[in-house]
Amino acid sequence: MSERSASQSPPPEGERLPASEDEHTAPAMESDAALARRAQILATEHWGLLAARSTAQSEVLTRITIFLTLVSAGLVTIGLLGQASGFSGWFGGASIAILAFLSLIGFMTQVRVMNVSEEDMMYVVAMNRLRGAYVDLDPHVEEIFLASTYDDQAGMKLTYSFLRRRSVSILLGSSVMLLIVVDSCVTGLLVGSAIVAGGGTFEWAVGLGIGVGAALAAGFMTFGGVGFRSAWKHYVPRRRTPAGAPGSRR
Repeated sequence: MSERSASQSPPPEGERLPASEDEHTAPAMESDAALARRAQILATEHWGLLAARSTAQSEVLTRITIFLTLVSAGLVTIGLLGQASGFSGWFGGASIAILAFLSLIGFMTQVRVMNVSEEDMMYVVAMNRLRGAYVDLDPHVEEIFLASTYDDQAGMKLTYSFLRRRSVSILLGSSVMLLIVVDSCVTGLLVGSAIVAGGGTFEWAVGLGIGVGAALAAGFMTFGGVGFRSAWKHYVPRRRTPAGAPGSRR
């Protein structure tokens, strides 16, 4: 065996080789260029999320406007048809067809609005995570942010309301709740009209119409609640809000 091959042979078991010069060197701080490049990447992602959120909100507001316009036009049309037909004969079939169309469009719009609401929450959580990354780059900026730097559920709620905590008012004043009420009323009118057209009594029409509308509203609210809990169940935050953190920034 040559002298060179002997020098390259592995050391006996249990014996540790001396540390190299690189291993004795402490890890160097990142350069300003690397930090600037990372900040630029984060800012680009932040702008992309803002653009996607704005596009989704604009699209869903257009859908809501279309649906409410159709509901208004449909109810006016039903009134005009009633005057033309004396609320008899073919009026029942025509009103049921119009209300069925409005109920279908309302259901589709409701599903889209609920999906966009979840997407909006997704964008808020993603931007919270990016703010956390900004804080990692420069911890001094954390006290400047009103929005949360934590991408958990508590951080999401803080970003939606900087100055005070809000709970049920967010739901009651949301576009989702507005559409639930309108769509439930339209579906209730459809059921009541079908009962009256089929020879049922007015009392039965009113009772079943209210019952079906209430059941539809409860179903949509349950579906939204299940989706909200499922989203947070499968999501793993990068930064969690510390215990005892204030509900708003000062």
